[in-house]
Amino acid sequence: MKCPFCESIETKVVDSRSAQKNNAIRRRRECLDCGHRFTTYEYVVEYPLTIIKNDGRREEYDRQKLLDSLRIACNKRPVPADKLESVVIDIEKEIEELSGGELASNFIGELVMKYLKDLDEIAYIRFASVYKKFKDLDEFKDQIDKLAT
Repeated sequence: MKCPFCESIETKVVDSRSAQKNNAIRRRRECLDCGHRFTTYEYVVEYPLTIIKNDGRREEYDRQKLLDSLRIACNKRPVPADKLESVVIDIEKEIEELSGGELASNFIGELVMKYLKDLDEIAYIRFASVYKKFKDLDEFKDQIDKLAT
C-alpha cells in the first residue's frame, strides 16, 4: 500500500478490525520510511458493475467517486466520515439488488439524493443543485420548498 504522504510502498499494518457492519476491514497502517500513519479500508467486490452515463458512455463503477461526491456535498457540515461510509454501503446494497451488471448513472444520483435528504438537508441541496443542474435561484427555491413540506 502506497503511503499518501511520501508515496513509499514500504508500509506495515498496525491494527486491523472489522468495519461498516462487517462489510469492510479497516486497517491502520504505518509508513516505514516517513513514519506517518494512515487508514485504509478493504471491501469485497462482488462483480463488475458498468455505469451508463447520460451521454451513453459506459464506465466501471467507482466507489471512490461516489464517496467523493458525498464528501463534497457534506463539506463543512456536521456529518461524520463513518456515516458517509455507511451511506455508500447502503447505496451499494441497493445497487446490487437491482442491477443486472449495468445501471444508469441517474439511478445512482437519485439514490444519493434520497440518502442525503435524510442525512443532511444542506448537503442534499448542494448535491441536488449540481446533479439537477440548477440554472437559477428559482430552481433552488423550488427544491427548498419541496424539502420544507
